[in-house]
Amino acid sequence: MPDNVPPFVSVIIPFYNEEAFLAETINSVIKQEYDNWEAILVDDNGSEQCTAIAKDYQKKYPGKIVYADHPNHSNRGPAASRNLGIARAKGELVAFLDADDVWLPKKLSEQAQLFQQHPGVSMVCETSTYWYSWENPGRPDENIAVGAEPGRYQPPTLVRSLYPLNKGAAPCPSSIVLTKEALLRHGGFEESFIGFSQAYEDQAFLIKIYLHEVVYVSGACNNLYRQRAGSAMHRMLAGGNYQKARRYFLQWLKNYLSANGINDVAVNKLLRNAIRECDKPLFYRLQQGFYNRLKRVMQRVKPA
Repeated sequence: MPDNVPPFVSVIIPFYNEEAFLAETINSVIKQEYDNWEAILVDDNGSEQCTAIAKDYQKKYPGKIVYADHPNHSNRGPAASRNLGIARAKGELVAFLDADDVWLPKKLSEQAQLFQQHPGVSMVCETSTYWYSWENPGRPDENIAVGAEPGRYQPPTLVRSLYPLNKGAAPCPSSIVLTKEALLRHGGFEESFIGFSQAYEDQAFLIKIYLHEVVYVSGACNNLYRQRAGSAMHRMLAGGNYQKARRYFLQWLKNYLSANGINDVAVNKLLRNAIRECDKPLFYRLQQGFYNRLKRVMQRVKPA
């Protein structure tokens, strides 16, 4: 994209039953200092209140905010909903925002600038604020940086250092912006990650990007990742589905590497180790650092 032309950004917000948060989320896009955007609100057979909120914003902001839903107003899950948004997107860049998260006003301006400063980068991601104070003002928020130093990374470097194959924190979906070209090259999100495996749909997508594309990790933090009992990760942990979902992801990744002729020694070793750890008895799996950290985080979130 030309250095002197601000890129057009398509913001994709899938929603389901986040009626308590959706308006705040959309307003955080409207309040961006960067104005060269469109927002695509994807209705995944959401609650009547959510649908009404989304359609009302489309009426108030014609040409800027677009409402979309699946055929027959069906429920397809977050991966298919993001893919629907990608198909409708007109922007050179595509950003994702979960329907209960919030962006700070400089989010798009800083990330769009990074694309212009670093030609050849396909994805930019940043630190996220794990947001507890929205519900409990006395509870301090926590900034979780991506588990790699700020800078530019060639593929498949981030696979070797970040979750889900290593210990470095992965970026949150609401922290990333990508080129639409990169999204289309790799088929967008994996729609098979539904039900018990849904909490891994973002990791399946991200690992495809790490394997094939140049990624820029930013040290900025302009997104608030709302911590709440109803989140997909919380439901997975509370339902005891962590091992089942992780095994499904690891088998998918093994098949993906084979189908795409990817034979990286370090990645293969990490995958073998991850599969071996996943098959250990529960006592040993509970010792793994990332699982323990997730468990501690979720225990601090009050149940619904």
